[in-house]
Amino acid sequence: MTDHEDASRGAGIEVRETHVSALFFVGPRVYKLKKPVALDFLDFSTPAARERACRREVELNRRLAPDVYLGVAELRGVGDDPPEHLVVMRRLPEDRRLATLVRAGGDVDACVRAVARAIAAFHARASTSPEIAAVGSAARVRANWESSVATMAPFVGPILDAEVATSVAELARRYLDGRAPLFERRIAQGAVRDGHGDLLAEDIFCLDDGPRILDCIEFDDSLRYGDVLADVSFLAMDLERVGAPSLADRLLGWYGEFSGEQHPATLTHHYVAYRAHVRAKVACLQTAQGRTEASVEARRLLDLSYAHLRRARVALVLIGGLPGTGKSTLAEGVGRELGWTVLRSDEVRKDREGVGHLTARPAPVGRGMYSEASRDATYRELLHRARSLLELGEPVVLDASWTDRHWRDAARDLAAETCSDLLELRCAAPLDVARARLVARTATATDPSDATLEVLEHMASREVPWPSAVEIDTTSGLAPALDAALAAVRCDGSGGATAAE
Repeated sequence: MTDHEDASRGAGIEVRETHVSALFFVGPRVYKLKKPVALDFLDFSTPAARERACRREVELNRRLAPDVYLGVAELRGVGDDPPEHLVVMRRLPEDRRLATLVRAGGDVDACVRAVARAIAAFHARASTSPEIAAVGSAARVRANWESSVATMAPFVGPILDAEVATSVAELARRYLDGRAPLFERRIAQGAVRDGHGDLLAEDIFCLDDGPRILDCIEFDDSLRYGDVLADVSFLAMDLERVGAPSLADRLLGWYGEFSGEQHPATLTHHYVAYRAHVRAKVACLQTAQGRTEASVEARRLLDLSYAHLRRARVALVLIGGLPGTGKSTLAEGVGRELGWTVLRSDEVRKDREGVGHLTARPAPVGRGMYSEASRDATYRELLHRARSLLELGEPVVLDASWTDRHWRDAARDLAAETCSDLLELRCAAPLDVARARLVARTATATDPSDATLEVLEHMASREVPWPSAVEIDTTSGLAPALDAALAAVRCDGSGGATAAE
């Protein structure tokens, strides 16, 4: 019951039309008639096809609203004409639509929480199969994007901003190109199921005895198939569309609570962006059908898709510098603020040696755990762990000295291979400040680093320029350094705007 294009009242009957259906509101009932149309995505041209669609609509929607979808009625004409079939529904109060309540500024948290619970339970029992699971692959998701982009192409320029449309397509492809293992994992986890396919706030009713979720896709099974996260992200996108972005965030949080779903935040943003793009496409097609006002909605939805794709970008952040310059403190702060994984070379080194992170293992320069061979092995392992996370959509902060150009080049290669945005930060502080910090740190014995004053002096004498890094002055402590680092991560420079926005 969406995309209302016409409404009329008379003799107690209200009629609403979409491009594929006519709905008759009669007392406590709604009768839905399929129009005899054939479009590129459905074919209702024969009475038999319309009957099948009616029965399928009732069957599928009873999964979430069994007391609303009452059955299929038969409308007989005169003579031998085949009967028409109508979906018979219980009429729900218009003022209890979720979209209406949200636009009115009502407190709908309890309803949306209940919706999240209902969707989570629905997904848990939804069917899956090899055929359904295949829809969740990176290749199939990309094909869906490409189809949507192609359909929207004629509207780029006349209606849509060309730069935004191009950026959306490029960002979507970049995410998918680097994340095949993530989509494979989602399939292996059973996250790809026969869902709803069209979760919109207009089709959810907040009733006293719980929500009713209506109008799933019935005309093409493949359009319901997909990642459960893509399904619930549709509603999150729609809540944001009607002006409730914080409510969308809470919906996703509650869904995670009830479903036990674990996934990278970047994947959520990717699917919200995809759903916004699909709705932008629909709005474009409506303009072609004469609804010129839909052009404004199309632009808004494309902007929404772009905003979420920017937040879906996967970042690889190198934070380096000499011992005592505060790189580990800064890396921890960046990771904490953004919710990103921090991998620390000091901890990786001790993992390799099988000792506790706080177990002291100081050694002369170039000896023991700090030999050149040990250093190279540590960087290889650090980048190996980072690769696994980046391919799974997790932004990563790598805390190491990064004084060797060879390993910085290896990190750049990793970012390119995983289609991740690379940002390089170099912590800087006067040597006397770094010396004082090392002395204080050694006295507490609460840090994995075993760097000594001798190590600091040796590395300082051999440090080579790092021109691609943004220098972060840590002399004045963490707060200003963290502000500078976060500003750099969020920038639009060549390092790339990241999911931190």
